[in-house]
Amino acid sequence: MKKPRAPSDVAREAFMRLVDRHLAPTPSNYQACYNEIAGLPNYPSFPEVPLRELASDLVAHNPTQEEALGALSVAIGQRSWQGVREALTLFAGAGAPANGALPGVLSDELAQGLARFIESMLPALGDEGGRVIALAGELGATLSQPSPATAAVQGGIARLAQQVSQAAEEQVEIKGALLKLLHLIVENIGELSIDDSWLRGQIDGLLASIAPPLDLRHLDEMERRLRDVIEKQARAKARTVEAQAEMRQMLGEFVGRLAAMSASSSAFEGQLISTAERVEQVEHIEELRPLLSEMVSAAHAMADDAASSRNQLKALQDKVAATEAELIQLHKELDNASALARHDPLTDALNRKGLDEALIREIASMRRKATALSLSLLDIDNFKKLNDSFGHEAGDGALVHLANVVRANLRPSDTLARYGGEEFVILMPDSSVEQGVEAMTRLQRELTKAIYLTGSERVLITFSAGVTQLALDEESGTDALRRADQAMYLAKRAGKNRVMSA
Repeated sequence: MKKPRAPSDVAREAFMRLVDRHLAPTPSNYQACYNEIAGLPNYPSFPEVPLRELASDLVAHNPTQEEALGALSVAIGQRSWQGVREALTLFAGAGAPANGALPGVLSDELAQGLARFIESMLPALGDEGGRVIALAGELGATLSQPSPATAAVQGGIARLAQQVSQAAEEQVEIKGALLKLLHLIVENIGELSIDDSWLRGQIDGLLASIAPPLDLRHLDEMERRLRDVIEKQARAKARTVEAQAEMRQMLGEFVGRLAAMSASSSAFEGQLISTAERVEQVEHIEELRPLLSEMVSAAHAMADDAASSRNQLKALQDKVAATEAELIQLHKELDNASALARHDPLTDALNRKGLDEALIREIASMRRKATALSLSLLDIDNFKKLNDSFGHEAGDGALVHLANVVRANLRPSDTLARYGGEEFVILMPDSSVEQGVEAMTRLQRELTKAIYLTGSERVLITFSAGVTQLALDEESGTDALRRADQAMYLAKRAGKNRVMSA
């Protein structure tokens, strides 16, 4: 193995080589000769100034790149090529995409995700977005290419976003115009209605349901209520037609009976005139007896006929009154159909019947979509004490207050129902049991902020709640409610104003 030469020897020989080669005694020439003699790689002199300028142009986008720029500055100060190389390598690696995509292009995974998003967005635009569909097709073609260029995708997205914005604004205007037309038509129908209070109730409900913002669940509920009213309306209409026929028949009988009474009266009058003429011709008192008997018999017959007519007219009158009462009852049922069918009249929450229907609907949706469905059973704490202290009217007000606070904090997709007494049920689709517990805890905080006033008294209302998540198998709503009730009982036992899960 060749023994390395002493640096001093190498330095002396480097100076001699500068002289032999007639080279200027500059540091770079001396360094080149020294490296050549020592067998070292000959790097050019360290470019500190250009490297400083390069470092100042680099912009860090994350903590790792900031660390790399700090290391680069130190390496330049130490004139260390190795340090510079390591710092630049760290900086470049920290800025590269995790999936290995090249700069200026999208990863295939991101491109496929964007393509799926655009494809799922198009149906919402309907059949009127021809230009939007064309631009979406162009962008889809760009995204389907391997590692599409970022600039091309950005341009396509910008053009598509502009068209989608215009189409969405147009759809909003169209929807508003259609709602305005529907509102006018419904109001006009109400003005044409003279004294149909049940029709006015339907119109008021329909106007409320089409008032922005539209809610599919509210519209669905309104549809069911209207169908219930329409069914009762059909029954009332059919019975009204029958009653009209009966009235016509009774009126005919009444007119016939009056004619018969008139004819009977005319006959009796004729008989009286005839008898009076015969009385004038009587010469002996014995001849009056048969005439008087005849008159008495005619009078009795007239009285019997009048009594019979009176009884028949009374029966007709009673029948008319009964038919009228039946029609009034049918119209009352029609008036109350919407309110009594599925809503609690005090709190306007769903009643038990409405809850049963909502459970069937939400459970079917949960199993069809394979999503979560949680429900909460909550009970007002110390409700009996509140009733005893302030009266039942205050208790009813507390129920209404709670229902209003719950509705103000529910999502549009949630459903509130009065389960009975001071108990309420809340259905929470697309929510796990943990999310349900969090929602009920948040509701407790909001209820604490909304102090209930009864007269001049400020009353703090709290509730205990049990939350459960329905199983995706064949668990029924009744079983889930039973589990929620058990959890609510545990919350009561734990000190009230608590939320427990089951």
